[in-house]
Amino acid sequence: MGTAYVFFADGFEEMEAFASVDILRRAGLNVTMVSVTSGEIVTGAHHIPVLCDKNIENCDFFDAELLLLPGGLPGATTLAECEALGKLLERAAGEGKNIAAICAAPMVLGKLGLLKGKKATCYPGFEKYLEGAEYTAAMVEKDGNIITGKGPGAAIKFALAVVEHLLGREKVKELEEAMCLR
Repeated sequence: MGTAYVFFADGFEEMEAFASVDILRRAGLNVTMVSVTSGEIVTGAHHIPVLCDKNIENCDFFDAELLLLPGGLPGATTLAECEALGKLLERAAGEGKNIAAICAAPMVLGKLGLLKGKKATCYPGFEKYLEGAEYTAAMVEKDGNIITGKGPGAAIKFALAVVEHLLGREKVKELEEAMCLR
């Protein structure tokens, strides 16, 4: 199994980012937190700083199994403006790799045309950026290799959907039990 890369920009939504990183690591996945800003320290929308493992400029992503984008503002906007991330997402989509985005971040995929003909969800009001997608307003939506989530309240469900996609339902049941979700 390759690496799950989670991308951080100032103004990221902490619940979405931290729930994803935590749950993916609990599932046994190799998770690398990547800053798309100039340094490795990134501050969330609610002023929680985090030290990322790497900066996008010094990472080659050869082993990417999953690219995950948390939402939040202005974090998702910064992700959308990051040229290196855009190219990486386009390449990953072309190779059929797994991509996940939650809250405002599905707009990044929409603007790149990666959601055309796919079911997707996002934070209410951002559906206008999901170019060519069938907006469902579901808490979590999976269509092929792309998983989208609605917002902070869907963070755990979103992360578990990613785990199920990568490792199967049994691993999710195991996590739900350990995390007292059942």
